[in-house]
Amino acid sequence: MSGDDQTPRARKSPTAKELRVWRSFIETSELVKSVVSGQLQERSGLSSGDYAVLLALVEHPDRRMRSSQLADHISWERSRLSHHLGRMERRGLVTREATATDSRGAEIVLTPNGADVFRTASAPHMHTIHDAFGAALTLEQLDAVEDAMLALRARLAPEADAG
Repeated sequence: MSGDDQTPRARKSPTAKELRVWRSFIETSELVKSVVSGQLQERSGLSSGDYAVLLALVEHPDRRMRSSQLADHISWERSRLSHHLGRMERRGLVTREATATDSRGAEIVLTPNGADVFRTASAPHMHTIHDAFGAALTLEQLDAVEDAMLALRARLAPEADAG
């Protein structure tokens, strides 16, 4: 609908080029993610989900976050995060603690073991990212990819750039 919500707008289908680039984007993104995740798992025993949780906690003050805040931060459903945290807790990577201000809430806390595992995994993980992604592209190509990702983000999640 247009601005007055009464005139129908023509729907635009993607062009052949848009479809070709879209498919390349999806397939290549999945391939890069698969290679990086596989190497992370092989070298450290961490899944990409484990790493996302640990990274969020490492970067947060006091290395703790409310579970709802963590779910939002890593863009996971709360139920998925809850199950995943249970597995990470059993491995001694995180603990759940009641919050001082809200008896219904829990904070997820990075354990010393979790911090050690994260620290040990980070250097090999960064090398894999470089090998699988950065080293394949020239500086100009990296700039073009960055520009494209910023344009997509601005269109799809403008509030992410506003903050």
